[in-house]
Amino acid sequence: MSQKDAAALLQHVMAQKLTRQGRFIDEAIKSAAGLRPEGGPAAQEDGKIRMTETRIYVGLNDGETRRQEFETGHYLGILKEICRSCHVAFSVDVEEGGYYHEDGEYTEETSLVLVLIEADPDVVQKIANELCVRFHQESVLVTVNQIDGRFINAQA
Repeated sequence: MSQKDAAALLQHVMAQKLTRQGRFIDEAIKSAAGLRPEGGPAAQEDGKIRMTETRIYVGLNDGETRRQEFETGHYLGILKEICRSCHVAFSVDVEEGGYYHEDGEYTEETSLVLVLIEADPDVVQKIANELCVRFHQESVLVTVNQIDGRFINAQA
């Protein structure tokens, strides 16, 4: 997929306001989960485990003012609070990027990318909705992918 096609796809997805269409998130996670055997992650012969990875991308620019109102650490604290209250394990990355608003205006902003492994679709929906509200966003982007993982233990 070309960068132009990827940008167009991202614009299309963001314009659909995914967090207001909870069925999308639920269906995407269930679809990805359907690629692995029932009952959760299953180890393959090589020790890899098939898992569902969900990412939630949330920009830090305010939805109305279109500028970042607080330091990035403030938003990280809110995100961690939300994850703790949902009892979910997570990782988070801080990234820089660009975004086109629905009116076509381009802006560059810092974004947080929340990474969840084997998260319940209802929990993902709750977190996505809470991030929209607490970060004052038009929408957040949720992606769901199948990954192969492996736990490595330290060798003595």
